[in-house]
Amino acid sequence: MICFPNAKINLGLNIVSRRTDGYHNLETLFYPVGVRDALEIIPTGEDTGYRFFQRGLKIEGETGENLVVKALKVISAEKRIPAIDIHLLKRIPFGAGLGGGSSDAAFMLKLLNDTFSLGYTLPELEERAARIGADSPFFIRNRPALAKGIGNLLEEVELDLSGYFFVLVKPNITVSTREAYALVSPSIPEVPLEEVVKRPVSEWKELMKNDFEPSVFKKYPEICKIKEELYANGALYASMSGSGSSVYALFEKATEIRFDNCWVWKNKEL
Repeated sequence: MICFPNAKINLGLNIVSRRTDGYHNLETLFYPVGVRDALEIIPTGEDTGYRFFQRGLKIEGETGENLVVKALKVISAEKRIPAIDIHLLKRIPFGAGLGGGSSDAAFMLKLLNDTFSLGYTLPELEERAARIGADSPFFIRNRPALAKGIGNLLEEVELDLSGYFFVLVKPNITVSTREAYALVSPSIPEVPLEEVVKRPVSEWKELMKNDFEPSVFKKYPEICKIKEELYANGALYASMSGSGSSVYALFEKATEIRFDNCWVWKNKEL
Protein backbone atom coordinates (compact mmCIF):
# COMPACT_ATOMS: atom_id res chain seq x y z
CA MET A 1 0.00 0.00 0.00
CA ILE A 2 1.08 3.54 -0.68
CA CYS A 3 0.28 6.88 0.96
CA PHE A 4 1.42 10.48 0.62
CA PRO A 5 2.46 12.15 3.88
CA ASN A 6 1.88 15.89 3.68
CA ALA A 7 3.51 18.89 5.33
CA LYS A 8 2.00 21.39 7.74
CA ILE A 9 2.46 25.06 8.49
CA ASN A 10 2.16 26.85 11.81
CA LEU A 11 -0.37 29.66 11.90
CA GLY A 12 1.05 31.70 14.74
CA LEU A 13 3.37 30.28 17.37
CA ASN A 14 3.41 31.63 20.91
CA ILE A 15 5.93 30.32 23.44
CA VAL A 16 4.01 30.87 26.66
CA SER A 17 6.24 29.32 29.36
CA ARG A 18 9.25 27.13 30.11
CA ARG A 19 8.57 23.73 31.64
CA THR A 20 10.50 22.01 34.42
CA ASP A 21 11.29 19.11 32.05
CA GLY A 22 13.28 21.39 29.74
CA TYR A 23 10.55 21.76 27.13
CA HIS A 24 8.32 24.78 26.48
CA ASN A 25 4.57 25.21 26.58
CA LEU A 26 3.28 26.77 23.40
CA GLU A 27 0.19 27.52 21.41
CA THR A 28 0.04 27.26 17.66
CA LEU A 29 -2.35 26.23 14.95
CA PHE A 30 -1.29 23.38 12.68
CA TYR A 31 -2.68 23.53 9.16
CA PRO A 32 -2.04 20.76 6.55
CA VAL A 33 -0.59 21.77 3.18
CA GLY A 34 -0.17 19.90 -0.08
CA VAL A 35 3.61 19.42 -0.20
CA ARG A 36 3.96 15.64 0.00
CA ASP A 37 6.35 12.73 0.37
CA ALA A 38 5.45 9.25 -0.88
CA LEU A 39 5.56 6.23 1.42
CA GLU A 40 4.94 2.62 0.40
CA ILE A 41 5.18 -0.70 2.22
CA ILE A 42 5.29 -4.03 0.38
CA PRO A 43 5.00 -7.36 2.24
CA THR A 44 7.84 -9.66 1.11
CA GLY A 45 6.39 -12.99 2.15
CA GLU A 46 9.10 -13.55 4.74
CA ASP A 47 8.50 -14.02 8.44
CA THR A 48 9.64 -10.73 10.00
CA GLY A 49 12.06 -7.89 9.39
CA TYR A 50 12.28 -4.92 7.05
CA ARG A 51 14.35 -3.31 4.32
CA PHE A 52 14.37 0.48 3.94
CA PHE A 53 14.80 2.20 0.58
CA GLN A 54 14.91 5.97 0.27
CA ARG A 55 15.03 8.37 -2.69
CA GLY A 56 14.60 12.09 -3.22
CA LEU A 57 16.10 14.49 -0.70
CA LYS A 58 18.99 12.85 1.11
CA ILE A 59 18.31 11.89 4.71
CA GLU A 60 21.31 12.03 7.02
CA GLY A 61 21.85 9.54 9.84
CA GLU A 62 21.41 5.83 10.38
CA THR A 63 18.40 4.01 8.94
CA GLY A 64 17.31 2.92 12.41
CA GLU A 65 16.98 6.57 13.45
CA ASN A 66 14.57 7.42 10.62
CA LEU A 67 11.15 8.28 12.04
CA VAL A 68 9.44 5.88 9.63
CA VAL A 69 11.51 3.02 11.03
CA LYS A 70 10.86 4.23 14.58
CA ALA A 71 7.13 4.08 13.84
CA LEU A 72 7.52 0.50 12.66
CA LYS A 73 9.39 -0.38 15.84
CA VAL A 74 6.65 1.13 18.02
CA ILE A 75 4.04 -1.08 16.37
CA SER A 76 6.30 -4.15 16.14
CA ALA A 77 6.74 -4.03 19.90
CA GLU A 78 2.99 -4.67 20.25
CA LYS A 79 1.92 -6.54 17.12
CA ARG A 80 3.49 -9.11 14.86
CA ILE A 81 4.30 -7.39 11.57
CA PRO A 82 5.35 -9.60 8.60
CA ALA A 83 8.53 -8.68 6.75
CA ILE A 84 8.14 -5.58 4.56
CA ASP A 85 10.07 -3.44 2.13
CA ILE A 86 9.67 0.27 2.94
CA HIS A 87 10.03 2.82 0.14
CA LEU A 88 10.21 6.53 1.04
CA LEU A 89 10.38 9.27 -1.58
CA LYS A 90 11.41 12.43 0.27
CA ARG A 91 10.16 15.76 -1.11
CA ILE A 92 9.32 17.84 2.01
CA PRO A 93 12.40 19.96 2.84
CA PHE A 94 14.27 19.41 6.10
CA GLY A 95 14.78 22.06 8.79
CA ALA A 96 11.91 24.04 7.36
CA GLY A 97 9.32 23.88 10.15
CA LEU A 98 7.05 21.79 7.92
CA GLY A 99 6.92 18.60 10.02
CA GLY A 100 7.96 16.27 7.20
CA GLY A 101 9.57 13.63 9.40
CA SER A 102 6.70 13.72 11.89
CA SER A 103 4.23 13.31 9.05
CA ASP A 104 6.13 10.32 7.62
CA ALA A 105 6.03 8.65 11.03
CA ALA A 106 2.30 9.24 11.56
CA PHE A 107 1.42 8.04 8.07
CA MET A 108 3.56 4.94 8.65
CA LEU A 109 1.49 4.14 11.74
CA LYS A 110 -1.73 4.53 9.75
CA LEU A 111 -0.34 2.54 6.82
CA LEU A 112 0.62 -0.40 9.05
CA ASN A 113 -2.74 -0.25 10.80
CA ASP A 114 -4.65 -0.37 7.50
CA THR A 115 -2.42 -2.85 5.68
CA PHE A 116 -2.40 -5.46 8.43
CA SER A 117 -5.84 -4.70 9.95
CA LEU A 118 -4.34 -4.07 13.38
CA GLY A 119 -7.47 -2.45 14.80
CA TYR A 120 -5.92 0.63 16.41
CA THR A 121 -8.34 3.51 16.95
CA LEU A 122 -7.39 7.09 16.07
CA PRO A 123 -6.75 8.01 19.75
CA GLU A 124 -4.56 4.91 20.10
CA LEU A 125 -2.58 5.88 16.99
CA GLU A 126 -2.20 9.44 18.35
CA GLU A 127 -0.82 8.09 21.62
CA ARG A 128 1.77 6.02 19.74
CA ALA A 129 2.62 8.92 17.46
CA ALA A 130 3.36 11.06 20.54
CA ARG A 131 6.09 8.59 21.50
CA ILE A 132 7.90 9.46 18.26
CA GLY A 133 7.59 13.25 18.18
CA ALA A 134 5.49 16.12 19.51
CA ASP A 135 4.15 17.04 16.05
CA SER A 136 3.33 13.51 14.93
CA PRO A 137 -0.12 13.14 16.59
CA PHE A 138 -1.48 16.01 14.48
CA PHE A 139 -0.93 14.04 11.27
CA ILE A 140 -3.09 11.12 12.42
CA ARG A 141 -6.31 13.07 11.81
CA ASN A 142 -4.53 15.61 9.60
CA ARG A 143 -7.06 18.40 10.05
CA PRO A 144 -6.56 22.01 11.25
CA ALA A 145 -5.96 21.92 14.98
CA LEU A 146 -5.00 24.23 17.81
CA ALA A 147 -1.98 22.73 19.59
CA LYS A 148 -0.97 23.45 23.17
CA GLY A 149 1.37 21.88 25.72
CA ILE A 150 4.50 20.89 23.78
CA GLY A 151 2.34 20.63 20.67
CA ASN A 152 0.74 17.35 21.71
CA LEU A 153 -2.57 18.66 23.10
CA LEU A 154 -4.79 19.06 20.06
CA GLU A 155 -8.19 20.63 19.55
CA GLU A 156 -9.68 20.60 16.06
CA VAL A 157 -10.78 23.98 14.71
CA GLU A 158 -12.97 25.01 11.82
CA LEU A 159 -10.70 26.83 9.38
CA ASP A 160 -10.69 26.73 5.59
CA LEU A 161 -8.01 28.63 3.65
CA SER A 162 -8.65 26.89 0.34
CA GLY A 163 -9.70 30.13 -1.34
CA TYR A 164 -6.26 31.69 -0.99
CA PHE A 165 -3.20 31.35 -3.21
CA PHE A 166 -0.36 29.86 -1.19
CA VAL A 167 3.39 30.42 -1.57
CA LEU A 168 6.02 28.55 0.43
CA VAL A 169 9.70 29.54 0.27
CA LYS A 170 12.61 27.54 1.74
CA PRO A 171 16.08 29.15 1.50
CA ASN A 172 19.23 27.05 1.72
CA ILE A 173 19.37 27.58 5.48
CA THR A 174 18.74 25.15 8.32
CA VAL A 175 17.67 26.57 11.68
CA SER A 176 18.48 24.51 14.76
CA THR A 177 15.31 23.90 16.77
CA ARG A 178 17.30 23.78 20.01
CA GLU A 179 19.01 27.07 19.21
CA ALA A 180 15.71 28.71 18.26
CA TYR A 181 14.13 27.74 21.59
CA ALA A 182 17.20 28.88 23.55
CA LEU A 183 16.91 32.41 22.18
CA VAL A 184 13.18 32.96 22.69
CA SER A 185 11.64 34.69 25.71
CA PRO A 186 8.30 33.12 26.77
CA SER A 187 5.32 35.42 27.21
CA ILE A 188 1.53 35.26 27.27
CA PRO A 189 0.02 36.79 24.10
CA GLU A 190 -2.40 39.68 24.53
CA VAL A 191 -4.94 38.00 22.23
CA PRO A 192 -5.22 34.18 22.40
CA LEU A 193 -4.48 32.47 19.10
CA GLU A 194 -7.89 30.79 19.02
CA GLU A 195 -9.41 34.28 18.91
CA VAL A 196 -7.00 35.61 16.28
CA VAL A 197 -7.82 32.86 13.75
CA LYS A 198 -11.48 33.88 13.88
CA ARG A 199 -10.56 37.31 12.52
CA PRO A 200 -10.29 38.01 8.76
CA VAL A 201 -6.94 36.97 7.25
CA SER A 202 -6.35 40.62 6.37
CA GLU A 203 -6.08 41.34 10.13
CA TRP A 204 -3.62 38.54 10.92
CA LYS A 205 -0.54 40.60 10.03
CA GLU A 206 -0.92 42.72 13.14
CA LEU A 207 -2.26 40.04 15.47
CA MET A 208 -0.72 36.67 14.62
CA LYS A 209 2.93 36.30 15.64
CA ASN A 210 5.64 33.65 15.52
CA ASP A 211 7.79 34.14 18.63
CA PHE A 212 10.81 32.58 16.91
CA GLU A 213 11.01 35.27 14.24
CA PRO A 214 12.87 38.06 16.13
CA SER A 215 15.85 35.90 17.11
CA VAL A 216 15.93 33.87 13.89
CA PHE A 217 15.66 36.97 11.71
CA LYS A 218 18.50 38.60 13.65
CA LYS A 219 20.82 35.68 12.92
CA TYR A 220 19.50 34.94 9.41
CA PRO A 221 18.44 38.26 7.80
CA GLU A 222 17.92 36.39 4.51
CA ILE A 223 14.81 34.77 6.02
CA CYS A 224 13.48 38.15 7.13
CA LYS A 225 14.05 39.50 3.62
CA ILE A 226 11.89 36.72 2.14
CA LYS A 227 9.01 37.69 4.43
CA GLU A 228 9.40 41.35 3.51
CA GLU A 229 9.38 40.55 -0.23
CA LEU A 230 6.22 38.48 0.15
CA TYR A 231 4.46 41.41 1.78
CA ALA A 232 5.87 43.81 -0.81
CA ASN A 233 4.26 41.64 -3.50
CA GLY A 234 0.80 41.77 -1.96
CA ALA A 235 0.64 38.97 0.61
CA LEU A 236 -2.25 39.25 3.04
CA TYR A 237 -0.31 37.32 5.65
CA ALA A 238 3.25 35.96 5.74
CA SER A 239 5.12 34.12 8.46
CA MET A 240 7.92 31.75 9.27
CA SER A 241 6.59 28.24 9.90
CA GLY A 242 7.48 26.79 13.28
CA SER A 243 11.13 27.17 14.20
CA GLY A 244 12.32 26.27 10.71
CA SER A 245 13.62 28.42 7.89
CA SER A 246 10.63 28.29 5.54
CA VAL A 247 8.35 31.28 5.08
CA TYR A 248 4.82 31.02 3.70
CA ALA A 249 2.31 33.57 2.50
CA LEU A 250 -1.38 33.81 1.67
CA PHE A 251 -2.44 35.87 -1.35
CA GLU A 252 -5.88 36.76 -2.66
CA LYS A 253 -4.79 35.81 -6.19
CA ALA A 254 -1.93 34.07 -7.99
CA THR A 255 1.43 35.82 -7.97
CA GLU A 256 4.50 35.44 -10.17
CA ILE A 257 6.95 36.31 -7.40
CA ARG A 258 10.33 34.58 -7.79
CA PHE A 259 13.16 33.82 -5.36
CA ASP A 260 16.69 32.94 -6.40
CA ASN A 261 18.52 30.04 -4.72
CA CYS A 262 15.40 28.95 -2.84
CA TRP A 263 13.01 26.02 -2.99
CA VAL A 264 9.62 27.51 -3.85
CA TRP A 265 6.20 25.81 -3.87
CA LYS A 266 3.08 27.58 -5.12
CA ASN A 267 -0.48 26.36 -5.23
CA LYS A 268 -3.86 27.89 -5.81
CA GLU A 269 -5.04 26.04 -2.71
CA LEU A 270 -3.45 24.71 0.47
